[in-house]
Amino acid sequence: MMSIRPWVVVEPPDSRGLRRVVVGGETVGHAWSAAGLRRILGRLGHPEDLDLEDPATVCWRGGDSGTWPDRAGRRHAVTVLMVAGLLASMALSAVVGGPDAFGALTFAQRLNGIVFVLSGAVQGVAAVAALDYGGKRQFRASGAIVLLGVLIALATDSLLLFMWLEEMEFTPYVLVFMPLWCWSLWALCLLVRNRSWKEIPQPKRFAAGVVATALLTGVSLAYSTMYQPAAAPMHLTLKAEFGRSRVDRSLGFLQVPLTLYMKNTGGIPVYILNDTYRVSGRGGVYSKNPADRDLMREWRESAGRRGEDSGEAERYVDHLVYSAISSGHFYGPGNRLEIGEEYTRKHVVQLPKDAKYDILSVDLTISYMRKDRGKLGVEEFKTPHYSWDPDAGRYYCAPELGCFQQIIYHGRVRHNDNLVNLTRKPRYVTAIWSPKRDPESFISPFDFKGETGLGRKERRELGRYGVAEAHMSYEVSLAELLAPPPVLLPPGYSSQVPTATP
Repeated sequence: MMSIRPWVVVEPPDSRGLRRVVVGGETVGHAWSAAGLRRILGRLGHPEDLDLEDPATVCWRGGDSGTWPDRAGRRHAVTVLMVAGLLASMALSAVVGGPDAFGALTFAQRLNGIVFVLSGAVQGVAAVAALDYGGKRQFRASGAIVLLGVLIALATDSLLLFMWLEEMEFTPYVLVFMPLWCWSLWALCLLVRNRSWKEIPQPKRFAAGVVATALLTGVSLAYSTMYQPAAAPMHLTLKAEFGRSRVDRSLGFLQVPLTLYMKNTGGIPVYILNDTYRVSGRGGVYSKNPADRDLMREWRESAGRRGEDSGEAERYVDHLVYSAISSGHFYGPGNRLEIGEEYTRKHVVQLPKDAKYDILSVDLTISYMRKDRGKLGVEEFKTPHYSWDPDAGRYYCAPELGCFQQIIYHGRVRHNDNLVNLTRKPRYVTAIWSPKRDPESFISPFDFKGETGLGRKERRELGRYGVAEAHMSYEVSLAELLAPPPVLLPPGYSSQVPTATP
């Protein structure tokens, strides 16, 4: 006996216009149009000219054979935008996290990079899921995966936008993450309106996974930017010592050995940006019975000399004069000093035997940068440029124009957090050395091609890259250096003169 029930049932269109096709009580496909329905039935072995209006063959629910509300053009455009945005966000996450994941100097920063790379992988999977979600949704979790990818994109783009707003400097990446930020807002609103997560079996677990991922990323960023710098401080130990002088009788000069010492006693390797040592001799007029001199005036006149802001005053010595005797680099710009590493330099200071100095002093200044905050282009930075040399190119400054004669060191520095590099103009370290001036070093966008752009921005960069300065001073009486060495007696002998016993 033949059944009077039609064996093909076309269900009513859903919110997007897709109609489910049921044959014999089993779903065999979904159709957007009559042509799509014919293709489904054709795969089941039915003729292409099947009469869709025959109620004995096809049962239409929620509309007849002409009810196909799908707007294919709009649907395809939305799908293309969704996939393109997710693929662009995947590439951006790889650009952000790749350098940190494979080249960061700290474990925490590498972990940050790995998180961004994995986020990019999730966005790649979400782009594939977006094809299914924009189509017939054969995979139930495709909507939730797309939502996760969009949330990751929104978080990444918002972070980049927030960091960019700190300085508001134009970089090529602004043209990438700002449109992507707008796209992610649009995509999130669309997915929330369509409740894209409703098809997953356990939405609470999905939400918990999203929250856990966000917390992991936040903790990792906080650890790398806040806790680790505080837990591993910088510290350099500096020492200087004059040795016993010798007289070069053929030249009539004193030769005074000088030993300079430095050790990294902190918890972080450092780059040396600039350094200098300066040996000075002090001369003055001595008086055993000084007149009632104005010590306040003498103090005011000495303030700021020899690099000392506080100044000094002597009651029995007047007309204090400091003369530079020797000056030079100690370790050299661009060199690295690892944790526990030490460096010693020996130098011979020469001065006339009849020099009118009573005190010799040495000032040692080191400017250095945390190695865990940035990567310095050492080979470029180590190259000296002489400001008085016409062949120095953009570093040349004619002395007749009033320019100082100095040595300039200049090189690119990249922050250890690649987020900073993507939201800022390129940064350069500039170190300036001259024997008559205090050493200078700064980090800024200035590359000797345009405006300096220094000021508060320069001070912020010094803090961002962890730049600090160490200084020490040491002085000794020249009479002490000229004193003859003590007589060494054999063991058992005493230097005391014996006294007669009555």
